[in-house]
Amino acid sequence: MQRRRRELAFREVSRAAPSFAALGDRTRLGIVLRLCLSGPQSTARLTRDTNISRQAVTKHLTTLEQAQIVGSSRAGRERVWVLRQDRLEDLDGYIRQISAQWDAVVSRLREMVER
Repeated sequence: MQRRRRELAFREVSRAAPSFAALGDRTRLGIVLRLCLSGPQSTARLTRDTNISRQAVTKHLTTLEQAQIVGSSRAGRERVWVLRQDRLEDLDGYIRQISAQWDAVVSRLREMVER
C-alpha cells in the first residue's frame, strides 16, 4: 500500500515538473511576477519597458501556457494573458508538501544529534 502511494505521489509530482522548469527561467519568472502584480495584460504591454523583443516574450508566454501557468484569450488583435490561479495553488501545495517533509527530516536529524 505504501509503495502504491509513493508511485501515485511520484506521478503527481512528475506532472508538476514542466511547470517548475518553466518557472526556472528568469525572464518567465519576471513575466509571472508582472501578471501577478498587474493582472491580465496583452503581449504588447508585457513587452513594454523591457529590452526583450515581442517575439521573445511570446515564446516565453507560450512556454508558460504549455506548463499551464498562464492562459490567454483574444481581445481584438491582441492576446491577453492571465495567471492560472488553480495551477499556482497546485504548485504551492507541492512546495508546502516538500517543505513539510524537509522539516520532518531536519527534526529527526536534530533528535539524533542531540542524543
